[in-house]
Amino acid sequence: MSETVIASPPSSARSPPSGAWVGVIFEGACFAAATAVLAALSGLLISLVIGGWPAIHKFGFGFLTSDTWNPVTEVYGAAGPMVGTLITATVSLLIALPVAGGVAFFLTELCPAPLRRPIGTAVELLAGIPSIVYGMWGLFVFAPMFSKYVQLPLMSAARPGSLLETLTTGIPNGSGILSASIILAIMILPFMAATLRDLLMTVPATVRESAYGLGATTREVVMSVTLPYIRTGAIGAVMLGLGRALGETMAVTFIIGNSHGFPKSMFDSGSTIASTIANEFTEASGDMHLAALVALGLVLFVITFIVLALARLLLGRQEQRL
Repeated sequence: MSETVIASPPSSARSPPSGAWVGVIFEGACFAAATAVLAALSGLLISLVIGGWPAIHKFGFGFLTSDTWNPVTEVYGAAGPMVGTLITATVSLLIALPVAGGVAFFLTELCPAPLRRPIGTAVELLAGIPSIVYGMWGLFVFAPMFSKYVQLPLMSAARPGSLLETLTTGIPNGSGILSASIILAIMILPFMAATLRDLLMTVPATVRESAYGLGATTREVVMSVTLPYIRTGAIGAVMLGLGRALGETMAVTFIIGNSHGFPKSMFDSGSTIASTIANEFTEASGDMHLAALVALGLVLFVITFIVLALARLLLGRQEQRL
């Protein structure tokens, strides 16, 4: 009985496509870049923890709750700069966000075509001005005007014991928490306006035209069509401005007054974490003083991380709803 042998087809090994090594190198370069970023971030965090550990170990949780900052007795607390940082960043965001949104919507919906490019270029140029220029302008130009036309009239009009008096107590020299917040708002406004404008430009023209064709007004198109369309990106633009406000140094240092205590009113002087580090880092003579400043940097790092984490969480929820 003869056996039938079925010959298997010859196996042909598929040769790798030409240029495959380029893809391997590209993947390795991308992985190396991502690893380098994580390594740099980890190294920065470890350096801050090591440098600030003497202050953290000595003062413990009280470092975050005390507003005492006395290099003579070597007693340090971060509560004053922390409160100043959060107040100035929040107030500046509340001031800048409506203006930035108005500028972005004007450029995309209402601005005549010949003026659209010049105004857009002017907004972008504002974003390129160095922060120290904003600080000098705030100290020598804005602060005297703010003191003369805002602080003095409000303080004179405040009745003794009223809420207005509580909010406007302080030295009417143009410097303080509110002045620093206004300067910060002017600084972060171009970033937010330019980002929101670019986001609005991504809305398809057919979407706008359909809304207008149904009889919607400009306000209805903006509030009901374009704004929901860019909602996720708009949150990112707001977080971009908030991050810039939290870490700003020189402009705030010029005009905030640099007082380590809790601000008692919007006209009172204060300090931020960044301004405190900028003012005292080069003059820190003792090891504990230097450790306290590094610990302040660690606190700012943690605050920024928390803000960005909350932003990512909010963006994730928005994407799930969409």
